[in-house]
Amino acid sequence: MTEGDNFLPTKSNGNTETQFTDFEGKTSFQMSIFNLSNAIMGSGILGLAYAMANTGIILFVILLILIALLSAYSIHLLLKTAGVVGIRAYEQLGYRAFGPPGKILAACIITLYWFVDGRCLIIIVSVGIILPLALMKRLGYLGYTSGFSLSCMVFFLISVIYKKFVTECSLEHSYNETGVTESINNSTDDTCEAKFVTINPQTAFTIPIMAFAFVCHPEVLPIYTELKTPNKTRMQNVANISILAMFVMYLLTAIFGYLTFYGKRNFTKLLEMYSKKDTLMLCVRLAVLIAVTLTVPVVLFPIRRAVLQLLFPDKPFHWVRHISIAVCLLFLVNLLVIFVPNIRDIFGFIGATSAPSLIFILPGIFYICIVPEEQEPLKSRPKILALVFVTLGFIFMIMSITFIIIEWVTGKKTSGGH
Repeated sequence: MTEGDNFLPTKSNGNTETQFTDFEGKTSFQMSIFNLSNAIMGSGILGLAYAMANTGIILFVILLILIALLSAYSIHLLLKTAGVVGIRAYEQLGYRAFGPPGKILAACIITLYWFVDGRCLIIIVSVGIILPLALMKRLGYLGYTSGFSLSCMVFFLISVIYKKFVTECSLEHSYNETGVTESINNSTDDTCEAKFVTINPQTAFTIPIMAFAFVCHPEVLPIYTELKTPNKTRMQNVANISILAMFVMYLLTAIFGYLTFYGKRNFTKLLEMYSKKDTLMLCVRLAVLIAVTLTVPVVLFPIRRAVLQLLFPDKPFHWVRHISIAVCLLFLVNLLVIFVPNIRDIFGFIGATSAPSLIFILPGIFYICIVPEEQEPLKSRPKILALVFVTLGFIFMIMSITFIIIEWVTGKKTSGGH
């Protein structure tokens, strides 16, 4: 299949071939970008200024560019693998590569990773906002809410940039009742000097934060399925534009957040650094909450598909199953959030294993196992790169788990998460 081939097989010799999807793709190019960008975006953006403070501006930019390129290449591997076999779901690629165990593994990893994002949900938001949106039959319908979610994050970015120019620089900041910054005279000479390259004990902790900044891989194939006139080139363009947009947003947020607070320690979450009495930043907090909330229905689609593939692999669409699985997933997440006291540590460990699997390990393994050797020999350059990709994923996984264990032992918390 060439880069321009349609992903939906057409009629040939009067016979209708099995289609890639059970309905014609009707989602526009723009709406697909909104949905994928929304899937990429997460609360991890709040920790990027912290990452820049511990890497320096130049090193941060290099790392962010590298991660963005790796994520785009990972999606390329995923799309090319799916194109070879005409498969539309992550877990189905697992089945094609390793049979039932591969299908179960992929479905479990997708489901576990979503629970990491679901830890902040509350019952009212789940029932009143998330559940109705999650009951949509097609992912394309969420393009409008995804666009609104991205608008909220643009408002967040503009506010961070604005605050850079009205916030006085000092090592410590305090705020009076009106939210105006007051300087405390305990700063050092280099407090307000931006560092271009920084190496310290916290630098290594920032690598997993950035490595998982572009996670969207479970949503790629569902969005591909619903894309109007789908082909690999068109979907890769959707992915590239989405990653580029998030790259710009991440970079600007990190730079202006860092330049606002410079060397102030312990600003692991950017919004926590602003006054709680500042009206603008209170609105920004609300906007970020709305944005992250509207991300959940988009992320839930591949989770429900994974569950359906595990429990009802050969059943046609049915509203009862569609609704029941969404309700059960949200109910389970809320139970965990409410009744499990140390849920952050549990989800952090799950995220450290599932995120590198989704970004690096599984796409590389699927490519090596599914793409036939007649098309790509095992020692060909693409498959060698895929193997390097898999190795990189295991390195990130080991690093993340190691840092989590260090946090548990020392009691020191670092910023992270998607």
